[in-house]
Amino acid sequence: MSHIEVENVNIAYDKPDGGGKFVAVEAANISIEQGTFITIVGPSGCGKSSLLMAIDGLVPVSSGLIKVNKTPVSGPGRDRAMVFQEFALLPWRNVVDNVRFGLELHRWDKDDHEERSRRFIRLVGLAGFEDYHPHQLSGGMRQRVGIARALAVDPEILLMDEPFGALDAQTREVMGNELLRIWEQDKKTALFVTHSIDEAIFLGDVVVVMGKNPGHIKEIINIDIARPRNAEMTDTADFTDYRRKIRDLLSDEIDDIRLVAGGHD
Repeated sequence: MSHIEVENVNIAYDKPDGGGKFVAVEAANISIEQGTFITIVGPSGCGKSSLLMAIDGLVPVSSGLIKVNKTPVSGPGRDRAMVFQEFALLPWRNVVDNVRFGLELHRWDKDDHEERSRRFIRLVGLAGFEDYHPHQLSGGMRQRVGIARALAVDPEILLMDEPFGALDAQTREVMGNELLRIWEQDKKTALFVTHSIDEAIFLGDVVVVMGKNPGHIKEIINIDIARPRNAEMTDTADFTDYRRKIRDLLSDEIDDIRLVAGGHD
C-alpha cells in the first residue's frame, strides 16, 4: 500500500509584484511505499523544496492532492518531521534541550522528554555532547542534532531538505553514511532533497529526477543496488550507469556545475 500519494499536484505562488502566479511545480505524480528512501534531485528552481514542504503540509497545493495513509494532507502533522539545510537550533539551548524542543512542540509526555532526547542523541553519535551548545559544535554535529530532534518525535515520514548542503565534502560523505546507518534501524519512509547526483544514487531506493520552467518530474528511477552501501560502490559499473542516466536527463537544463559532476553543495 502506498504510504504517500502525490496526485497531479500543482504548486504556485503569488508573484511579489502582483503580476499573477509563479508555478513552482506542475502535474507531479508519485506513489511512495512505506519504508522507501526517496531522493529528489534537480537544478535550482525546479520545485524540489516546494514539493517536499507540500508533503509536510507547510505549503498548500494549488490543485491536485497529497495523501498520507490515504488521508489528504491539510497541514503539518505528528506523522511527519522535517530537517532543513539550516541547522535551526536554538543557540541558548544545549544539545539535550534542542532535541527536547521537538518533543515539547508535539506535546509529548514530559516524563519521557529526557530519556528520549538522550536516546536519540546516542543514536546519532553525539553521546558525551549533551551539555554542549550549538556554537561549540561543528556543522556536521549541529546537523546530527537536527536529525535527532526530528527522529525523537517518532515520525512515520522523515523529510530532509538538503540537510548536508552547508557541509564540506568530507563531512557530507560521513553524514551520508551515518544517515543510512540510522535509517536502516527502522526504515522510516524518507524523502531527501539534494543537488548532488552521486548523493541521490548513494542514499536512495528511488531517485526522482526533476526539471524546471516550470518544476516537473522528468523521470522516476529505481536504484537496484544492494544495501548496505559503502563508498566503494560509487566506483562500480552500476553506479556509473545510474550517474550517466541522470546526468543525461538533466543535461539540457543544468545551470549548476554540482549536477554535472555529481558533486557537492
